[in-house]
Amino acid sequence: MEFGWAQWVALGVTGLRLLELVYARHNLARLIARGGVEHGARHYPLFVLLHGSWLLALFFLVQDNVQPSLPLLALFAALQVARAWIIASLGPYWTTRIVTLPDAPLVRRGPYRFLRHPNYLLVAVEIPLLPLAFGAWDIALVFGLANLALLAYRIRVEEAVLAERRDL
Repeated sequence: MEFGWAQWVALGVTGLRLLELVYARHNLARLIARGGVEHGARHYPLFVLLHGSWLLALFFLVQDNVQPSLPLLALFAALQVARAWIIASLGPYWTTRIVTLPDAPLVRRGPYRFLRHPNYLLVAVEIPLLPLAFGAWDIALVFGLANLALLAYRIRVEEAVLAERRDL
């Protein structure tokens, strides 16, 4: 198999996501050690499956000779900068899971000043955007809709957890 733009981009995004998972696991361990409680753990494997399958679909289903839309790839790259801002804003509280410290105040800096769930908005855009950059509207549609369904459930779980802490 020859590697084209889609394959290299999928590998690059996979590398970034693996680094994020390492950071998330580090934060998770520290939060749990401080008395943090995980919520909604049963649905977490579905996110791993969805995101892994999305990257595999991009890698294997987009032909290696497809040239990307450079404006859409640039927008995706800009979203990665926004992702870094989100992660930095949460700092040691950022994980890929729903973990709460009962007495910790909610983070209200960075993009959290403006939105309750900026990471979920970002992911809802980037999941369909990257395949669309390669003309793969079918991958964009399938994974974009599946992600929205999972996010709708996850946000309900997270909002129920955070409702107990809004006034801290």
